[in-house]
Amino acid sequence: MSSNSNKRAPTTATQRLKQDYLRIKKDPVPYICAEPLPSNILEWHYVVRGPETTPYEGGYYHGKLNFPREFPFKPPSIYMITPNGRFKCNTRLCLSITDFHPDTWNPAWSVSTILTGLLSFMVEKGPTLGSIETSDFTKRQLAAQSLAFNLKDKVFSELFPEVVEEIKQKQRAQEELNNRPQTLPLPDVVPDTEAHHVQNGVALLNGHVPLAAVNHAGLQQANRNHGLLGGALANLFVIVGFAAFAYTVKYVLRSIAQE
Repeated sequence: MSSNSNKRAPTTATQRLKQDYLRIKKDPVPYICAEPLPSNILEWHYVVRGPETTPYEGGYYHGKLNFPREFPFKPPSIYMITPNGRFKCNTRLCLSITDFHPDTWNPAWSVSTILTGLLSFMVEKGPTLGSIETSDFTKRQLAAQSLAFNLKDKVFSELFPEVVEEIKQKQRAQEELNNRPQTLPLPDVVPDTEAHHVQNGVALLNGHVPLAAVNHAGLQQANRNHGLLGGALANLFVIVGFAAFAYTVKYVLRSIAQE
């Protein structure tokens, strides 16, 4: 990180930013990585990975921090470069951790503190100078478009080669998914959500009566036929019995009359 520009930077700012750089490498900020320009330690670039369960999920957001020569006694300015739906691009953002509010700046705040505050404000919806209002749908669209957008940025590609490779892997995976042939539905398969047609009280499966339903219907018909036959035989027995009884009574009365 040494250069002519760094030599002109005040010793206090240079030493402090070097310390912050070592600290952020040892203890990275969640969802954020940052690198200073090799030619100017007062200009840092950062990448925010969109947190899960937010409209920014899957997106990569590139921005930069411009530190004053009086850092850490004066705050930096913050810019967002990638279209994101939350902040205007290439516009100074008005946050309590930026040069818009030097009265609230704390010299103890580090680069990690600044980036954490930026991410916290990004996922909120409070308005400020430099912010914009868009729908969650728009933010998701911009998140998907951010991958290709950042790869076109030379500074981004030079400072964050690991992120570039990560983005390219995602793009390849998405292309493979898009090129994968769609599986055709199997024949004679009816989704559970489709209503079954009914024929004679029996549900049809793909326009046909299921085998189990056929067997069940046949058994019901056999039972009905058996019931009808049994009833006819019972009636016949009653008639025969009544005739025999009548004949017996007639025979007894004739015998009595003869006596």
